Parts: sequence; C-alpha cells; structure tokens
Amino acid sequence: MEQSLRGETEPERTGADPAAGTETSDDPSTRSPGAATTDAPARTAPEGAPHDGTPPLPPRRVVHRIMVGLVLAMLTSMLTNSIVGTALPTIMGELGGQDRLAWVATAALLTMTASTPVWGKLSDIWGRKLLFQLALLVFIVASVAAGLAQDINWLIAARALQGLGVGGLATLPNIILGDVVTPRERGRYSGLIGMVFGVSTVLGPLVGGFLVDSPLGWRWCFLITVPLAVFAFVVIQFMFTMPFVPRRDAPVDWLGAGLVFGAASTVIVLLSLGGTQIPWNSSLSYALGAAAVLLTAAAVVVERRAREPIIPARLFGDRTFVLASLGSVCVGMMMFGLIIYTPQYLQMVHGMTPTVSGLMTLPLVASFLTTSIGSGYAVGGSGRWKAYPVVGMALCLVGFTALGQAHLDPGLTTVVAGQVMAGLGFGLCMQILLLATQSALPVSDMAAGTASVVFFRNLGGATGVAAFGAVMVGRLDSALAQASADARARAAADAGAGVDSGAAELSVGLADAAESAQGSPELVHSLPGPVRDVIVGAFDHAMQGVFLAGIPIAAIGLVTVVFMRGTPLRGGPRGGR
Repeated sequence: MEQSLRGETEPERTGADPAAGTETSDDPSTRSPGAATTDAPARTAPEGAPHDGTPPLPPRRVVHRIMVGLVLAMLTSMLTNSIVGTALPTIMGELGGQDRLAWVATAALLTMTASTPVWGKLSDIWGRKLLFQLALLVFIVASVAAGLAQDINWLIAARALQGLGVGGLATLPNIILGDVVTPRERGRYSGLIGMVFGVSTVLGPLVGGFLVDSPLGWRWCFLITVPLAVFAFVVIQFMFTMPFVPRRDAPVDWLGAGLVFGAASTVIVLLSLGGTQIPWNSSLSYALGAAAVLLTAAAVVVERRAREPIIPARLFGDRTFVLASLGSVCVGMMMFGLIIYTPQYLQMVHGMTPTVSGLMTLPLVASFLTTSIGSGYAVGGSGRWKAYPVVGMALCLVGFTALGQAHLDPGLTTVVAGQVMAGLGFGLCMQILLLATQSALPVSDMAAGTASVVFFRNLGGATGVAAFGAVMVGRLDSALAQASADARARAAADAGAGVDSGAAELSVGLADAAESAQGSPELVHSLPGPVRDVIVGAFDHAMQGVFLAGIPIAAIGLVTVVFMRGTPLRGGPRGGR
C-alpha cells in the first residue's frame, strides 16, 4: 500500500508560511493521514537527502512513471463516456428499451458524481494505491459486464457500476499527484490531466463510430478500454511504492457517505430527466426536489458531527475552497453544456454528420489543451496563479457572447472563434482552481478538498447540461408553436383571398412533424423542404438561447475568481531526475 504524502514541505507545515500568509502548526491533526509524527526535512531536499522517518518525495523519473498509470486510467474512463454517445442508437436498436435510453447515460453520470467525495475520503483512511486499484477493478468488471449485456436493464446496471469506478478514476489521480509533487510542480503534471480530457473528447466519437461500423461491433466500445485499465493497474502496482500505514482506528462515515451519495443522486436524476423523461410540473419532480432538500439537510447535520466526515464542514470556512468550488461549478456548467450542445447545433442547423460535427469541436479542444498545459508550466515556474482563472473566465464570457451571435454567421467563423475563446478559458481555469485549493488547505484536508472540488465541477456539468437543455427545449417549442400559428393564419388569409401560397401545406406539415422536431438530425433533414426549413430555423433560435445562457454563468465565474486570494502556491522546484 501507499503513503498518502503531500507535496508541501515540512517547514511549511510546522511554521509560518510567508508565501501563504497563514500560520500552520505541528499539530498531528494537520498532518497527512498515516504520516509519521516526527518532523521531516524540507521536501525540496535533493534525492537521497537524509530524513528521520518521513519518506521524501520520489524523483521525477518515478513521478513520470506514476503519471503513465494515472493518465492511462483517466483516458480509459473518459473515453468510455464519449465513445458510448456515438454507439447509443445502434445499442438501443439491438437491445431495445428505447424509452430507457436516457438512463444508459444518466446511470453512469449519477454514480460518478455522487461517489467522488467518498473515494477521496476513503483514500485518506485506506490508502491511495488501494483505492485507485479498487476503482480500476470496479471499472474493469463493469466494462466487461457492459460489453456482454444481453438486455437494456443489464446495460444500465453495468453503466451504473462503471460510473462508480470512473468516480474514483476522475478524483484519485489529482490526489495522488498531490502526494508525489509539490504544489508548484503540480501545474506541469495537471496540464497532462487536462490534456487527457481534450484527447478523449475528440477520440471518443471517432473511435466509437469506427467500432460500431466495424465487424467488432458496439460491444467493443466497452471492451476496448479494458486492456488499458489493466496496464494502468500494473503500472501503479510496481511504480507507486511509497509505504502507507492504515488508520485502523479511523471510522468510516458510512451514514454520511450514504446521505451525500443520495442527495447528489437525487439532484442529478431530477436535473438530467426533468423536462424530458419527467415533466417539471409533476408530483414526481416535486417529490425528487423535496427528497434532495431533506437528504442534503440530513447530510449537513451528520457531517458536522462525524469524526471522519466525507466532506468536512470546516472546508467551507476556507475562502479559497468555497470560491474555487463555485468557480468549478461555473466551469463545469459551461464546458459540459458546450461539449454536448455544439455538435447537436452543427448537425441540426448545418446538416453535418456526427463525425464532421465532432471534428468541428477541434478548435475547442486544441485551445483547451494549449492553455491547460501552458498555464500549468507557467504556474510551476512562478507559483502565482490568480491571473489565469481571471483571464480564463473573461475569455469564456467573450466566447459565449460570440457563440450567441452564431445565427448571424452561416460561414461558422463565429462558432469557431467562440469555441477557441471558451476553450482557452476552460484551460486557464479547470486545473488551476484545483491547484489553488490543494495549496490552500491543510495536509489533512487535501484529499477531501480535492475530491469535493471535482464533485462540484461534475455536479455543475450535470446542472449545465440540464439547464441548457431546458432552455433549448423551451425556445424550440415556442418557436415551433409561433411558426404553426403564423402558418395557420396565412392559410386562413389565403382561403379568404382565394390564393394558395403553400401556407396550408406548411401548417399540416408542421403538425405532422411535431414529434420529429426533436428526433435525430437525419429525420429532421429528411422532412419536406418548407417544413424542414422552419424546424431548422427554430433550432437555430433555440441554440442561440443556449449559447446566450452561458454569458451570465461566465460572469458569475468571473466575479467569483476575482475575489479569490492570490496566495502563491507552496513549494518550489526540486532536484532529482
């Protein structure tokens, strides 16, 4: 098993930290779980420096090997979600259960987000390596089960289990990274984690489409990630060798974990299915909303009293954590909303194929990778980080403003420019906010704080997808209703004047195509010309509202990061190859 070591120096734990402007103590409660209680030399000491019981940080060559396992694990988990979206129509055609299609995606999102803080806290008690390998095992078993699914209920259950594993794989790499490098150096490696997100976003739809069309079939959309996950398991087994002392006296807050999981799950179900599978104005929606409030209130009460809370209440007394979490919610809402709805806009309004629309998101991904990696290296050199999320949120604001004008630009120049601006902004914000949180929190809260920020980002993603979806559906229905009313009025006027302008046929066609309007892009574009043009115009109007909805979210994010303290990251460059 592994030692859950932080990258901070021991002098920073035991005395004044001029860079941070705060006082720390040598109280055992502020040390890393399982760490030795004796003082250790500075963690910036060169490789092989003497110490008195606390293992030094591993040299860079070892960190690089560990990163191979972390990157592979994250790539496999993220690829799974992006691959499945392309394969869903084929999967549903073979397994049936079209009415439960939404649950194939929602089940994984639900368990992934809700389990995130639980993985972080358990790693404090049982060790990083054990929990990371457990997450990999859960993911491997679930992927095999999904690949062998014989009916839709089997697939939904496998996806829920898969999401549970992904929750660990999305959280623990950031925590492990905090164990093996100093906060300043983390920026260089966290850029690689951001790169994984971008690569999987591009590769997923392409690989999914290839597998579905190949003799291998859709089942390999799940099975293809298994060898990568197994290799990641082996790498971590042999490369992550720092000792860990289990905290056998530390109780696991299972009640708190259950309440946190239940509250998050209820919110995600309501946001994901509300307005589509579940009408907003329905008794089920009200019941889910009431359950979410009650479970959240119960979780707060239990967590405040628990000896080892899953999400410690004291975290919310830290200004950096609170503002970084709020900023991460905004980033999650904008990023996931843009990733989900931009391809739909390109397919519906501009008639692109799924593959071409996926390639059209390359400007978003390329700009995201550029600033994610670049800002990580810049922060690692100077330790100063605040300017990056401030500029990033401002770029997001500009990007969504540009996207909101896309309906005026049939050449798509505005769409590309908006994606570039937003991508640059996401890259400057996502990992930097996490680094700032890790550096600001005491050693004992690093894992819980990291997991909580990732949890809020994922919750923001679920919220953003639901909110943007509600805006799109509302504006689409309104535009179609107005178009139908106008067509009926013109048909009546034509009948009175004894002329035929085609309004009557359009009115009938729109009524017949009411359900097709929210179908697949292929179905929409196969409709008769006048009806198709009206529906495409309505989609254009609806997507304009989606893009404009990102503007206030970016503005809130900008205000949030402006008020963060720009305390430089702790630690500095160290020796070792």
